Amino acid sequence: MKISLKDGSEKIYESAMTIYEIAADISEGLARMACAGEIDGEVADLRTVVDRDCQINILTFNDEKGKAVYWHTTSHVLAQAVKRLYPNAKLTIGPSIEKGFYYDFECDPFSREDLDKIEAEMKKIIKENAPLEKFTLPREEAIKFMQEKDEPYKVELIRELPLDAEISFYSQGDFVDLCAGPHLMKTGQIKAFKLISSSGAYWRGKSENQTLTRVYGISFVKKQELEEYIVYLEEIKKRDHNKLGREMGLFTTVDVIGQGLPLFLPKGTKIIQTLQRWIEDEEEKLGYMRTKTPLMAKKDLYIISDHWHHYKEGMFVLGNEEDENAEVFALRPMTCPFQYYVYKESPKSYRDLPCRYGETSTIFRNEDSGEMHGLTRVRQFTISEGHLIVRPDQIEEEFKGCLELAVRCMRTLGLEEDVTYRFSKWDPNNKSKYLGEEEDWERTQDKVREILHHLNLDFTEEEGEAAFYGPKLDIQAKNVYGKEDTMITIQLDFALAERFDMSYIDSDGSKKRPFIIHRTSIGCYERTLAWLIEKYAGNFPTWLCPEQVRVLPISEKYHDYAKKVEEKLKENSLLCTVDERSEKIGYKIRQARLDRVPYMLIVGQMEEEEGRVSVRSRYKGDEGSTDLNAFIDDISREIRIKEIRKIEVEDKEAK
Repeated sequence: MKISLKDGSEKIYESAMTIYEIAADISEGLARMACAGEIDGEVADLRTVVDRDCQINILTFNDEKGKAVYWHTTSHVLAQAVKRLYPNAKLTIGPSIEKGFYYDFECDPFSREDLDKIEAEMKKIIKENAPLEKFTLPREEAIKFMQEKDEPYKVELIRELPLDAEISFYSQGDFVDLCAGPHLMKTGQIKAFKLISSSGAYWRGKSENQTLTRVYGISFVKKQELEEYIVYLEEIKKRDHNKLGREMGLFTTVDVIGQGLPLFLPKGTKIIQTLQRWIEDEEEKLGYMRTKTPLMAKKDLYIISDHWHHYKEGMFVLGNEEDENAEVFALRPMTCPFQYYVYKESPKSYRDLPCRYGETSTIFRNEDSGEMHGLTRVRQFTISEGHLIVRPDQIEEEFKGCLELAVRCMRTLGLEEDVTYRFSKWDPNNKSKYLGEEEDWERTQDKVREILHHLNLDFTEEEGEAAFYGPKLDIQAKNVYGKEDTMITIQLDFALAERFDMSYIDSDGSKKRPFIIHRTSIGCYERTLAWLIEKYAGNFPTWLCPEQVRVLPISEKYHDYAKKVEEKLKENSLLCTVDERSEKIGYKIRQARLDRVPYMLIVGQMEEEEGRVSVRSRYKGDEGSTDLNAFIDDISREIRIKEIRKIEVEDKEAK
């Protein structure tokens, strides 16, 4: 048989061989490093026998698919250790993920001490170096096998498999798990691992199902790599907005108010206010008309929009639905239906379009309690929501304008390198799922693609992921832990103008349906703030800081001059305070750094006599003495152009 290798070379073998044997024939070192193999692109165990002409690729830990196999096997070692220590724990699933693996168990929550015990047992299992061996069973035997082991979740999974599916298991010593694989050859191949954390989860991710205990872990082929990863984890934990935002006094949560309902404290509120004013100004420059619409509406509105049928479970409903005579309301999950009635308030001509409506909207989503986290998953949030009502010939230009605004906002915030673009298209093989004509879909998608290329944006295309009423573009961002969320969406809509009977009079006097573009400039303000906290570790660009300058008199004698400096700064719209405490100047400087204030103005006798200030900044440290007016000019320009200054000095105290 002829084996084609990744580098383009070929090997000829007279008889069948396992992937491992082929790896060893190539290089003993490669065989030692091998985690799995690929046969014509399909990942397989190293024990898999190859008996035909094909392309073989040997996967190591340096390959993403090799890592996935390595981490998947480590999750099985975790499951085996848990079953040894907690025999009554029920197994569910244990996949590899982007960074490591997890396994979900039905059992009591684990403490850190419990995880340490499990780690110790895992080390024993790894030392046993048990082979991982695959076997299959007929459906009924497989079900009986798992029933005898009292593993109800595995029984449920087997019953859901297609009738013709292969039902495979992997054994390692005294442990067996339902699994399609592939896996490492032996447990001893795992060289270094760590159980990172334990948390709650729901079976199949649904809150109405059984609560499970999820254990996260990571493993590496070298101990040094694990040690470096643990250091990395400690660093990103410091940036976690849910921790850092609270430490900085930006927001808090209170049990009696409720989960997913953050309280913004004065500093956090000032940042949100700065962002909102900036976005509203940017939108108004582009011709957006501001609206202010109700926070709730009768269910009738949502029946027209179809949200009542598709999203009712995610809405907060007010009133007795069982009483036919009662008015039932719901808090709004989005603003679009309200702005459609703003459009319909007066007749429109083709000359009136496009109509660009913008609103800083507070909206509500009934998120599951298990989904809530900090500012990224909340039940009430504020969004820069907008809808453009356009003629067909305006779609391209208006979509481009929406995207250019979003890209400009990301660039201003310093996030342009941290986001990705995902273009969701229709599935032409499943046309019945979508509204509108094929010609409209294809033409519009081609135009969106051209716009993305014109703006030099890298993007992925996801066929079949579009909403039923039009294609969309999502701007995605990841938090410090690598979890991806949507930051901004620009959505084309071929349907809702029909549902809401929206129209305009065209140049020939005929009545036409407009198209709608749903869009946001910056997305949800709460989520954007979360990303900014993590991006800058709390050291926001000066224009976003809730306190931009702190005046530090070296003693009480200079408080009057410090107050004059503060007054002059405030006259120029700078956010500043005076530290009037009877503390040494070194202590005041240290506290200002801990509070992440970008500029400190130190004032004493010389500064008062000369009308100057001594400047210390987070960017360069001691910047020397300068005229107060010159400092005001410099910082005002920095704020006006929204400059992101580079931090050139290390501030260990603020870390």
